[in-house]
This record gives sequence, C-alpha cells and structure tokens, in this order.
Amino acid sequence: MGIDFHSKKSRLSYTTRIADNSWNEVIKDLVPIKNISKALDIGCGGGIYSKALSDMGVEDVTGVDFSETILEGAMENCKEYKNILFKHGNALETGLDSNNYHLLLERALIHHIKELHSCFQEAFRVLKENGYFLIQDRTPEDCLLEGTDNNIRGYFFELFPKLIEQENNRRYNSQFVMETLKDNGFREIEEVKLWETRKVYDNKEPLLNDLRQRTGRSILHELDDDELNVLINHLDQSLPNNEIITEKDRWTIWKAIK
Repeated sequence: MGIDFHSKKSRLSYTTRIADNSWNEVIKDLVPIKNISKALDIGCGGGIYSKALSDMGVEDVTGVDFSETILEGAMENCKEYKNILFKHGNALETGLDSNNYHLLLERALIHHIKELHSCFQEAFRVLKENGYFLIQDRTPEDCLLEGTDNNIRGYFFELFPKLIEQENNRRYNSQFVMETLKDNGFREIEEVKLWETRKVYDNKEPLLNDLRQRTGRSILHELDDDELNVLINHLDQSLPNNEIITEKDRWTIWKAIK
C-alpha cells in the first residue's frame, strides 16, 4: 500500500488548504522575508506554500515536484498567481541553475527522501551565497504525541501501532538532520518547534470526510478501507458534537544558511 503521488486520484489531494497564519509568523521570525525576492519550494505538492510565500511578498516563486499529476493540481490551485512557476523535477536533481535562490523551502518532504545527503547537496548548489534553507518535517517524537481534539493525528498511532514502525522508519531525528546539514556546508543551523493549524472545521463531519478521502495525509494510505472505517468511527465517538475543531500538527523546522 502507500499513496501513489502519480495517480489522477491524488491530483487535488494537496490543494485543499491554505497556509495558516501560525506558519506565516514563524517563517517571518526565521528569515527576513521582505528581503527575499526569489524562492524555491521543492516538494511543492499542490502549491499551498508556494502561494503563501507569494502572499508574504516574495516576487518570484518556483515550485518543484516529482509528480506531474500533483503539479497539474498545483497549477490549477495557483492559476491567479502570475509570479509562481512550476517545474517537474526531484529534490536530488532539480535541473535548476546553481546559486540562484535566496530561499529554499522543503516542507513535508524529507521523510520521503532516503538519500538525505544528496538532497541537501542539491539544496546547497541551487541556493545563493547567504541563502536560507528551511526544512519542515516531523521527527518521530512529533508524530507520536497523544491524540486530542486538536492533535487528530495522534489517534492514528494509538489505534494502529503498526503505523509507529512506519513513521520511525521514514522520519529523521533532529540531530541527524542538523549533522547532515553541517556536513553539506550549511552554517548557523537552528531548530524550532511549531504547532501549525492545519485546518479549522465548523464541526467534526467535514473532518471525518477529509479522513475518509485520505485528503493530504499520506500515512492514511497505509490503512485499508476497513481499518480506515475503524479510525473514523472511533473519532466520531471521541470528538465533540457541533463544536468547532481546530486541527493542529506538531512540526520541527530547521533553518540553515549557505
């Protein structure tokens, strides 16, 4: 099992949200966004964060993804943004010019990358001198926090312990990420934690529907339909009725400078 990012069913799976202000604020704290004129978003998915960078004032944004199907959804999602360009490529070999970007974002990407050294080597190549590299992903510790009305993801692992091994196998710990950044020439490396609001739901029904569709959650593709129904039924019983639900995810963000 697992998500097929190249399937037509995945085309719009990563286009249905907007970046929350909690994300915007932490990015502004980490980099002088007003001075960034050229940014690169590798693993851009549906373009949600390419749009966010543009909305924060970045003049020129390039989104890269290895799935042409996902890029079709991104182009549709960002069709009103004339300053965002999308390109088919991958994080290890983007095909882009060297020393060309002031900011590189890799959000929710590195857990899909087995060759982290090669990924960071390519990041170093495409960034300008003194350019900023932002990596946002979950460590194993981020993933395995207790499930609550806000941390919906925690319930996945409480109900299906087999997913814990899946996450531990694909998630990097913070020390390894920072050491690999240093090994590839990056400096001034720092780490911050972020509880990012994923989405605010008027009640639990649209949340349960998102889960039913596995929208934007690759980990749910590790569950079969019967298991997914068990999860949805459990959440239906656990979550409050007719109340606003603010779903949040705990992330680690690493900043480094070339």
